[in-house]
Amino acid sequence: MRILITSLIISVLFLSCAPERVQADLLVKNAKVYTVNETFDMAKAFVVKDGKILEIGKKPELELKYNFDQTFDAEGRAVFPGLIDAHAHLFNLGVYLQNVDLVGTTSYEEVLERVVAFQQEKNKEFILGRGWDQNDWKTKEFPTKKELDSLFPNTPVALKRIDGHAYIVNTRALELAGITKETKMEGGEVELINNEPSGILIDAPMEFVNAVIPKMSTEDIEEALLDAQQVCLELGLTTINDAGLSEEVIEEIDRLQKNDSLSIRVYAMISNSPENLDYYLDKGIIKTDRLHVRSVKVYADGALGSRGAAMRQTYSDKENHFGAMVTPMSQLSSLAERIAAAGYQMNTHAIGDSANVAVLRAYKEALKDKSDARWKVEHAQIVTPSDFEYFSKNIIPSVQPTHATSDMYWAEDRVGADRIKGAYAYKTMLDKAGIIALGTDFPVEKVNPMYTFYAAVARKDLENFPEEGFRKEEALSREETLKGMTIWAAYSNFEEQEKGSIEEGKLADFVVLDRDIMTIEEDSIPNVKVYATFINGKKVYGSNK
Repeated sequence: MRILITSLIISVLFLSCAPERVQADLLVKNAKVYTVNETFDMAKAFVVKDGKILEIGKKPELELKYNFDQTFDAEGRAVFPGLIDAHAHLFNLGVYLQNVDLVGTTSYEEVLERVVAFQQEKNKEFILGRGWDQNDWKTKEFPTKKELDSLFPNTPVALKRIDGHAYIVNTRALELAGITKETKMEGGEVELINNEPSGILIDAPMEFVNAVIPKMSTEDIEEALLDAQQVCLELGLTTINDAGLSEEVIEEIDRLQKNDSLSIRVYAMISNSPENLDYYLDKGIIKTDRLHVRSVKVYADGALGSRGAAMRQTYSDKENHFGAMVTPMSQLSSLAERIAAAGYQMNTHAIGDSANVAVLRAYKEALKDKSDARWKVEHAQIVTPSDFEYFSKNIIPSVQPTHATSDMYWAEDRVGADRIKGAYAYKTMLDKAGIIALGTDFPVEKVNPMYTFYAAVARKDLENFPEEGFRKEEALSREETLKGMTIWAAYSNFEEQEKGSIEEGKLADFVVLDRDIMTIEEDSIPNVKVYATFINGKKVYGSNK
């Protein structure tokens, strides 16, 4: 009896002396936490309060120190910082979801079948679609408008190639756009057959068609953004770098974020247009909790698949064809000077070796007195080996690993055995720059970041081809790949102090996966699923457990 009384007294004294517990919002426990901090530490639990990581530690210690509104038991699953897609098109994904899906078509006949089925269901006044790739067809030549004219003589049709750098359109669309055999436009091409437009438009002339496509309403824009967000959250993405937006769409993103309809964070690159430059460069950097506007998306050239990428020497599979600069070299330099003077970041699409060196030289000159500009070369796809020396933490490569595994079947045919040595060279760029930002370029590629991770480390497609990997010497390690999708991507956005790792004081954006991508068999990575996605410590996707 005395022993029992003594024990009760000790317990009461201990409880009375124990510090009062702090109220917190969430405890994440029983987790395998990859913090991605400077020393790549692991943890088992962490506490969230007011949308930020409050403390990282062990479950028993944290449970003694805090009271929690909610607890999330990871049950041993791997937890990572919220994934950042460093180059994608959130809004375009939403638009794509409203139009004809042509991804994966294996022939032009299949393209036409999908368009017919879509129009029978939707009855659109202007038929839009995206995703065809003639390189995936038995006949790898560009299609013509003949079949579209037969099927849709009175309804305009514009079907965008998967990379977004070519249209196949019918005669009605050409008529509305005012395009004839006489139409010339620097930075692109109206392809002719028998001295008449074939229906293929490459790069710049596409703008004539874009100008006559019915304008989206505010409700249409909202629907597109929310549909795209749902896809991204289900795949563990918490921040999207949207590469090229108008003022109208940026304003709608801001509105939806402020009323909590749009939880995903957006690093918005403004499209390079006179209106956008005049408005935003004078306005200065815009930063809210979820929206960051401080960069300009510029196009130096077109795409390799449509032979619009600007090359120093003729294409290996098309004599006397060099592609084209969308933004002439002289304009690149003046644009770079203007953007640098405004304190904005310049992020330039560059595919061909000629476009890449033009961009790199313009960057170097504009940034000669700036040490922390963090300008990005988007894609950096075909680079002359000597030009890799331009890359640094001030001129950052922003690449998309699935481009390598999508293009590998035909890329060498385009550029030849010598130039391919400077293509999709992610490890080389990382070694030179000390940093690399990774994205997908969706909807050009699939949204799934697990495919990004797999393509970066394995250099294989989803059928595990080629067996030894495509130019495997340019593969990234798993740790490098994870950093490229988290802390390095955050750094490229000037956001490394607030996101990109699970550390005290940073935003509580994190993702729980059903398997550990850092340890499982390499070929299993594409099949990993997201168990839960959190933004600001709130579950935005996943189980209710």
